[in-house]
Amino acid sequence: MNDHSQSAPNYTNACIVMFGVNLSWVFLLLWALWGLLAVAALGWSLNRWIGWLEARKARAQARFNPQR
Repeated sequence: MNDHSQSAPNYTNACIVMFGVNLSWVFLLLWALWGLLAVAALGWSLNRWIGWLEARKARAQARFNPQR
């Protein structure tokens, strides 16, 4: 029995790059179909959603790691 397991590769950078690529083509498609205002609305809502996730993560960390 071989128990020589290696750690999994870190795909964080690849995930971030592909998120940017996918976001770009979605923005371009949205712009072509409905215009710049739709792209701006989607960008604004994504920004709000990411800010909400960040605040939620900070609250969770504060709950589990209280400052003394």
